[in-house]
Amino acid sequence: MVLIELVDVKKRIRNEEILKGISLKVYAGEFLSIIGASGSGKSSLLYIMGLLDFPTEGKVFFKGQEIEGTKGKLISKIRNESIGFVFQFHYLLPEFTLLENVMIPMLKRGIDRQEAEEKARQLLQRLGLGKKEMRKIYQISGGEMQRVAIARALANDPEVILADEPTGNLDSKNTQMVMEIFQEINRAGTAIVMVTHELYLAERAHRIVEIRDGEVVSVKAS
Repeated sequence: MVLIELVDVKKRIRNEEILKGISLKVYAGEFLSIIGASGSGKSSLLYIMGLLDFPTEGKVFFKGQEIEGTKGKLISKIRNESIGFVFQFHYLLPEFTLLENVMIPMLKRGIDRQEAEEKARQLLQRLGLGKKEMRKIYQISGGEMQRVAIARALANDPEVILADEPTGNLDSKNTQMVMEIFQEINRAGTAIVMVTHELYLAERAHRIVEIRDGEVVSVKAS
């Protein structure tokens, strides 16, 4: 099944064309890497896939349904229920505990607080952070912060996780740990789209899409 489809997507910011007619499909359960040099359009493409931004031209579909910028309620519903996000900078809330940070997406969906707390505990335990759930964000390491961000992305059982340079600020040990977590998540059935500039990380995916100057220059199995 096709989860996300882009058809001839173009993106202009002021007078600069960032994306130049990209067509691409993301399938349920696959692990897709997007590689390219800095400024090639990788992140812009990912944000459009995640409905965080919209194309200047072209069409975006989620599970066969066309998504337009005017469909605010539908877009919010898809983002909250079907898509998880992991960024290079984790955007965790420092005033809250690890547990509370993971609970937030579930509480926003209206899930009962006790149920959200139990699931958040399970996710943190799964990612090796069960003993630190009551710590504040500033009390843990950068690698641990990224694992909390992954737990938060998984909170609503998304169909796809979109990750933008998720290991960009991590050392080799934590990079390896995050990649192993992604592969485990993917084996469990969640699709992953990961933007990276590191080819050796991209090769962990099923497919590699290379972007250059806003265009897809190659798509290959890894």
